[in-house]
Amino acid sequence: MKYFLQLVLAGLTKGSIYALIALGYTMVYGIIKLINFAHGEIYMIGAFTALIIGGALQITTGLPPLTILAISMAAAIFFSSGYGVTMEKIAYKPLRNAPRLTALISAIGMSLILQNYVLLAQTSDFLPFRSMIPNFPFLTPGKSLVTTTQLVILITTVVVMVLLTLLIKFTRIGKAMRATSQDKTMAQLVGIDINKVITFTFAVGSGTAAIGGVLIANHTGQINFYIGFLAGIKAFVAAVLGGIGSIPGAVLGSLVLGMTESFGAGYISSAYEDVFAFIILILILFFKPSGLLGRNEIEKV
Repeated sequence: MKYFLQLVLAGLTKGSIYALIALGYTMVYGIIKLINFAHGEIYMIGAFTALIIGGALQITTGLPPLTILAISMAAAIFFSSGYGVTMEKIAYKPLRNAPRLTALISAIGMSLILQNYVLLAQTSDFLPFRSMIPNFPFLTPGKSLVTTTQLVILITTVVVMVLLTLLIKFTRIGKAMRATSQDKTMAQLVGIDINKVITFTFAVGSGTAAIGGVLIANHTGQINFYIGFLAGIKAFVAAVLGGIGSIPGAVLGSLVLGMTESFGAGYISSAYEDVFAFIILILILFFKPSGLLGRNEIEKV
């Protein structure tokens, strides 16, 4: 029973990280119908930012670990959001009226550029990431069912989901995002600046990915320039599983994916952990092509 619960917690932890990345995919797709394949690299940049800022603070100051984590997280969100917004202005905005395949190729190009940029600026080796999350007194390492980092990841993810839901449902910019997603032309006619809405969407999506990058780096204890690629692909799979364009779907798809990987690795073989994600994707798309919570779109000809 304990092993089963450990697998559940591991699956929820993975699913939470995938959800933080998948939110960016589904928000951008919902607004401009673009699959931003460079989104995984934004997640990776967030982790590297925390490594640099957090490492410098740990060496030069005597600040408490949670304070260092908060500062590193804020810096990661700021820089990742800046990269996301800059990427949208340079690589995607000029192609808004171009065929979708053109924008998709541009996204893949940005992914490769950011990967190699970090590779040249850092190293191809895995770098150790010293955890900034202190052990909570009520959790005994090696004995407690849940670890401190897992608990922090789960709590942070829930808080982010709640705040994002409140933002979209009850704020002025959230209403503008929903209007732009439904009909950009009509949104412009009623006075909504869709350029600002799209920029804000990229900033928020990049910020949530950065949070995921910082948390998973604290959990695994190492990072390298390539961590964003596989995580980005899996988060995209999760977004498709739940229904691309649906925020609740992105969360549900991520949790399903995380649990599938955890139980597959625990009861079958960890060597095929990445395969399980795509097997379940094929099954879901075979029986429900629009995803778990997605809706079929009717296109006028």
